[in-house]
Amino acid sequence: MKARKYRTAPRKDVAPLTLDSFSSLENLQKLAKYGEVVEASSSGILLKFKRDDFVDKDLRAHLTIDHLVGHNVYFNIHEMNLEISGVIARTKFLGKNEGFIIAIDYSADAPEYWRECLMDLLPTN
Repeated sequence: MKARKYRTAPRKDVAPLTLDSFSSLENLQKLAKYGEVVEASSSGILLKFKRDDFVDKDLRAHLTIDHLVGHNVYFNIHEMNLEISGVIARTKFLGKNEGFIIAIDYSADAPEYWRECLMDLLPTN
């Protein structure tokens, strides 16, 4: 029998928040020029990108961006003027017109009390 993974923190649907940029911390390369926050928890954030949002032609040309898993990234939430860094935990292709979902684990880069405060400050639908 397969072991089941359980979430470390409950997810919160957030009001539409936009990203100014999405970049690699390893080489400071800009990966995407725009994105949206879909869901958040005190351990991670779920981001959505359309194919055209990616700067690199290789990211736009493929149906998978799984090679980004494990990369350290940072992004700026425009409406909050807040920069967050973390590690890409997983990616998922949603379809040609929908784009991609990228899950960011930011629990190692921020103390727990800060992450809990962020959850209280994020606007809901």
